Amino acid sequence: MEAAPFPLELTAPGTAGADFDALLTVAELPPGTMRRVTRGDLDVLLVHTPDGVVAVEDRCPHMSAPLSIGALEGSVVGCPLHEGRFDFRTGEPVQMPTTGGLDPDGRYHPTWSPAGREPKVDPPGLKAEARRLTRVRRLRYFPVRIAGERIEVALPPVPETPPVPRT
Repeated sequence: MEAAPFPLELTAPGTAGADFDALLTVAELPPGTMRRVTRGDLDVLLVHTPDGVVAVEDRCPHMSAPLSIGALEGSVVGCPLHEGRFDFRTGEPVQMPTTGGLDPDGRYHPTWSPAGREPKVDPPGLKAEARRLTRVRRLRYFPVRIAGERIEVALPPVPETPPVPRT
């Protein structure tokens, strides 16, 4: 098992110089599987792709649905909410969500319906305008290393939770 390469420009903010945390053992992430691990309020998705292990935030870069309950096919994950598909090798959407919107480069894609379903009607109004202006982002990666039997991930520091004042 090894860490998969990823586009360095898509490294998650706050991870430069961050400590590596052991999140799983190698045995807990067999090939072709995904696991969600939570640290503070950060949900991390570890994925064992054919290229190696990647770690991203467990949020669809469209509307934040958990990718960990989506379908994994090789290095591509399908979002369970709007059927967008994202490639762990590149961080790019390979299929825009059914809601359409702006791709990471700002190009507009209309709404669409999966095969066998009624065509999606997008009535005019604020909801349609919001769909047109919603940008689908690229995945952001947390650096991964394999240390013996541990999968370690560099994560941004967990903010301290201020004490709740008693009244």
